[in-house]
Amino acid sequence: MIKTYNDAVELLTSVGKFHISLGLDRMYAILELLGNPQDKLDCIHVAGTNGKGSVCAILSSILVSSGKKVGLYTSPHLFKYTERIKICGNNISDENFAKYVFEISELADRNNIDLTEFEILTAVMFKYFADNNVDVVVLETGLGGRFDATNVIKKNLCSIITHVDFDHTERLGNTIDKIAYEKAGIIKPNCHCIVFEGREVYRDVCDKLNSMLAVIAPFRNVENLSLKGVHQQENLSLALAAIEMIFPDISESVISEGLKNVKHPARFQYIADKNLIIDGGHNPNGINALKQCLDAYYPDTERRFIFGCLKNKDYEKMVNILLDSEDSFRQKVYFYHFKHNNSCEFKDLQAVCPIEAKELTPDTKIDFNDGKLNIICGSLYMISELTEMFGINIL
Repeated sequence: MIKTYNDAVELLTSVGKFHISLGLDRMYAILELLGNPQDKLDCIHVAGTNGKGSVCAILSSILVSSGKKVGLYTSPHLFKYTERIKICGNNISDENFAKYVFEISELADRNNIDLTEFEILTAVMFKYFADNNVDVVVLETGLGGRFDATNVIKKNLCSIITHVDFDHTERLGNTIDKIAYEKAGIIKPNCHCIVFEGREVYRDVCDKLNSMLAVIAPFRNVENLSLKGVHQQENLSLALAAIEMIFPDISESVISEGLKNVKHPARFQYIADKNLIIDGGHNPNGINALKQCLDAYYPDTERRFIFGCLKNKDYEKMVNILLDSEDSFRQKVYFYHFKHNNSCEFKDLQAVCPIEAKELTPDTKIDFNDGKLNIICGSLYMISELTEMFGINIL
């Protein structure tokens, strides 16, 4: 019986697979059985709390524009798992996705290797990219760095660490230094590391591993970059520093072309016909970046927020960053309880909200063209539900 994409999704989201279990032993075991495809790949490895997805999207677009065969691995997805694994901007096909998922899952089961969802996906990615002989892999960590499933590569073209802030503190630690230490786990011996935050832990790890640390200033011109937002200056600076360090022969014109073609949906993305911004900021730092962008680009505009988030986030802080009780006449908010086991309920969000809130339901009617700026934000996990509800295409 042929296994389909939907069969693969059912396996990945089953109770036995759909959880987080940090550690590398299971990955080393399954990759050994697969012939260690990760050792055949040249990777740019990217970690951080916020911005790593944008950095990866920028890098991939520039490298594709230069004529390289580029594998891109990111998470989470917005609509389909296949979005996570791309070659030159094209998703892995449903057929290949299902084939690789079941081959690897069945191989793991025969050898008593209990892989998680993310570990299966990461093994699929390494095998698929190796089988297709990609030139470069742009590799985004899933959670942390040191024990993340992607961190099985022995060396890389360079490591990049974006902005670090509080998130997943139950797994990564409750101080910035502890979180930064986990992110620094992707630094490899005798390989470059690029950061814009000159943290002592990065210097210590690089010194220990004889790796060069490049601390760059986030001042690059974002005029040609298709991604909008004041925070993209930091992400662009990291990406361009990596390109200039690893691929100095890529011309300015090719870089410029790559920047115009960057696609990274749901990151301060503007939908004109609904006067709507969709943003995937899902922790206080991400929401603060969104607020700064709104204040910079739309300083005097009435705003209508549609907000939802996961229970394990600091949603009280997120809500209070967005909404100001002293400016309530210019702000409206709907809270959305989306279809995720860990989604915040309306009553939880309402309890921490400084202004009057309404609940968004499938029956709620919103006039997107009444002059207010509409903003969907708080979690990437609800984007597919809301775009379907409102008939919006963001891809």
